[in-house]
Amino acid sequence: MVEMVQGLSLSTLATSGKSGVYGSIASWRKHYKLMKKTQITSATDRHYICPQYVQSMFLTGNPNILRHRNLRVEAGWLFKGGGQGLDASSERSESANEDILIFFFQLDLATRVQYALNLEQYETAQQLRNKLTEVEAEVMRQQEAKRGSSSKSKVQDKTISIIRLRADLQHAIESENYALAADLRDEISKLESESLAASVNALAYENVQYSFRLGQKVRHKIFGYCAVICGMDPLCCESSSWMEIAQVEKLSRGSNQPFYQVLVDVHADPNLLVAYVPEENLLAPDQPDMETFDHPYISFLFYGVDAAGDFIPIKQLREKYNKPRHEVPFDSEDEKPRGDA
Repeated sequence: MVEMVQGLSLSTLATSGKSGVYGSIASWRKHYKLMKKTQITSATDRHYICPQYVQSMFLTGNPNILRHRNLRVEAGWLFKGGGQGLDASSERSESANEDILIFFFQLDLATRVQYALNLEQYETAQQLRNKLTEVEAEVMRQQEAKRGSSSKSKVQDKTISIIRLRADLQHAIESENYALAADLRDEISKLESESLAASVNALAYENVQYSFRLGQKVRHKIFGYCAVICGMDPLCCESSSWMEIAQVEKLSRGSNQPFYQVLVDVHADPNLLVAYVPEENLLAPDQPDMETFDHPYISFLFYGVDAAGDFIPIKQLREKYNKPRHEVPFDSEDEKPRGDA
């Protein structure tokens, strides 16, 4: 049987103003650590997500729209990586998994806000909306920290600092404090160089070209498993310890290439779930892949499959990565074009 991880209800989180969003995120992470210790025995279709009541690696919710599909995990073996001394677990990413789960948390809060409005429970809706705003702000802060000096905010911060230092420089010159003026001039010069480098990095971060798209089915070049793209970064955003385990330095393109969050078919390895894979290690199938793909997150993140066998990302997931809807190429033999909904 699947273990039940219990904690505070969402309504408790929404009304406990003292702890704030940081307490909610901390509580969420606490339960996430418990969640990853359990094993999967089934997969579900999309349903309301309550972030504090979790069954294994997926969540239970509204009984009216919750439908279970039996899934029998046939094997839990690890893919071997040839002569590189690696296996698929080297690319397992707890941070990517947590990022997805917090995304579920946001979806759940947004759903509950709308539900409360539909019931004309405006006070509850406002409390939930405030909590959602706080969570979104915290997620944004984490994303900015993840990007580091490549983020626009870093560039803006440096620009503001330069403006202030120039004002101080002018005041020092007018006061004939030339020693201070010289120090300020050096500091301004240093910040201008850093700002230019950050601007270049931010531009490269935003304009990176990805070879794969959200919802696309891919194969791992080394380990051979089938996976689905559910997230992407323009460069490796994992910790140095993770990169050492994954031997990122041995990649031909290193860490400065797109890295993808991928969902791994649980039939292949029920313990891997989410991997963080460099672009050079992924392949797109030559022909449409209509084989069954099972994963407990699929129904939360995607509407279904398109005519090419790829998954159709939900609107919120596309917005998260600022990606347009993918249209399957028109087939002249069909009466109408095939595309995602």
